[in-house]
Amino acid sequence: MQSFVNGINTRPVLSDSSQMKSPVSPHEAQSNFANTLQSAIEHVNDTQVASDKKTEALAKGQINDLHDVMITAQKASISLETSVQVQRKVIDAYNEIMRMQI
Repeated sequence: MQSFVNGINTRPVLSDSSQMKSPVSPHEAQSNFANTLQSAIEHVNDTQVASDKKTEALAKGQINDLHDVMITAQKASISLETSVQVQRKVIDAYNEIMRMQI
């Protein structure tokens, strides 16, 4: 936590133009976005699978910690709901761009 707070206070020094990143090609940007989206979807899927496994183990009597099962289920629910809301926002933004006149 301390390093995160310190990271906010420090400012990068851009005195040399060689420190600036080169422009990213459209193909690289597309592949970066696709990789980021894929990893986010995989994370949501992993939380759902973990929740299902813990719920099944609780039903079989292999786990006695109901709190852990409920916390895992809530995390899975929140991550799924967040991804659905992001999807809706992206679709709304796309529709708004498509309605723009050139």
